[in-house]
Amino acid sequence: MTEQKTVLVTGATGYIGGRLVPRLIADGYGVRVLVRSPSKLLAVPWHDEVDIVEGDLADPDAAAKACEGVDTLFYLVHSMGSGAGFEEKELAMARTVAAAAARAQVKRIVYLGGLHPEGVALSRHMRSRTAVGRVLLDGEVPAVVFQAGVVIGSGSASFEMIRHLTENLPLMPAPNWVSRRIEPIAVRDVLHYLLHAPGLPEGLNRTFDIGSREILTYGGLLYGYAHEARLAPRRIYALPVPAPRLAGWWVALTTPIPHSMAVPLVESLQHDAVAAEHDIDRYIPLPPGGLTGYRKAVELALGRIRSGEVETSWSNASGRPSSEPLPSDPDWAGRTVYVDDRQRRSRVPAAYVWQVIESIGGGNGWYSWPAAWAIRGVLDKLVGGAGHNRGRRHSGRLGIGDAVDWWRVEDINNGPEGKVLRLRAEMKVPGDAWLELSALPDGTGTTYRQRAIYFPKGLAGKAYWWLVAPFHGLIFPSMARNILRRAADLQHASAAAPG
Repeated sequence: MTEQKTVLVTGATGYIGGRLVPRLIADGYGVRVLVRSPSKLLAVPWHDEVDIVEGDLADPDAAAKACEGVDTLFYLVHSMGSGAGFEEKELAMARTVAAAAARAQVKRIVYLGGLHPEGVALSRHMRSRTAVGRVLLDGEVPAVVFQAGVVIGSGSASFEMIRHLTENLPLMPAPNWVSRRIEPIAVRDVLHYLLHAPGLPEGLNRTFDIGSREILTYGGLLYGYAHEARLAPRRIYALPVPAPRLAGWWVALTTPIPHSMAVPLVESLQHDAVAAEHDIDRYIPLPPGGLTGYRKAVELALGRIRSGEVETSWSNASGRPSSEPLPSDPDWAGRTVYVDDRQRRSRVPAAYVWQVIESIGGGNGWYSWPAAWAIRGVLDKLVGGAGHNRGRRHSGRLGIGDAVDWWRVEDINNGPEGKVLRLRAEMKVPGDAWLELSALPDGTGTTYRQRAIYFPKGLAGKAYWWLVAPFHGLIFPSMARNILRRAADLQHASAAAPG
């Protein structure tokens, strides 16, 4: 009987890593994941099928513990939305992991970098990803560095940028990077190459360019999306200026991508991204049926979105580093805290109220003053926040760590008293904010509870609360009322349904 090989996946809460793990399990590997916040994995279906190690890749002890007994290490982390100094942090982290892998006698490291031309000034993020690949290739453990261009799949940041630019802007004056040559690749084909990496010859230590073999301009990607989405023809006019930072702001305001990610994405489009070689064909066979063309990849991604089957999303993999979770109520003593607490009694059973709560945000909205939420979202984007149009991965269900517009699910409590959804704010505010929505059974009906909780930071934080308090007085009462009204509609629809 062949001994099961153990692989370590770093970045398992990310877009690619979260899709790779279940496929590795299905292929018979023993899978270990190293994550800073194990709670972010509670909602994934493969949670109980992996060995979870809690720790930070920058910690030599955590990296060493995770590498023990590992055959192949998948290094699938990079800091697209990080702040100043991220290049040094990424290099230091890569060196730490490479050293830990060498001590543990890992046989191979697999890294996913980006396609880029040689001999040009790369963007900071592309430069950092290239440097990380070089650190791994120069280490003691043989490394395989796959270099991919724009990844097309439901939930990827690149695809969401293409999708929202095309859908929101039928007429688009654009910087000259829309004329750059791009070789996209479907996320299914990226996963195909990653899954075959453990079987590559021992000692192989090099980069491989991977792509669809289909060369388009970035404008061509937008036109192709419009065709597959059955939109009216788009008009794109390339202007003779690069303007990456200005374009980054424009992308941030017209798509769900926050400014911190939009700028590096746009900067990475200043040069062609086309495979220079296809040597990978000598080692890994093409996927059954061949590589996926761009329009087919778009078709598949749109199908996933329409059916609510988005496996992983850039918005769930990104976000501000979490601070401490909401303390329990008794721990508030002695601290400045502002609370907007509202309760309403309804004769609608709790199950229907919870159905509305769990589907809140995204396309369903927030059940009060949508224009006010939208304006606040634009203002948040202008100061570098997440904005209010990130949406949600699934329209009807949530898991811990999921993004919901500018919130992130911190907890879902299904206790004896009822169900509670706790959302932590990721908008830019001078303090820490949460929103709790509860459906508490009350006889045959429900007590609906809604709490906005805010811990201000300094005088600016207190001033912010009193500035927005009048708007809360308008938004929150109608929000509670409309959530219960929607729950009543669901109950009536269920009663009227045949059978």
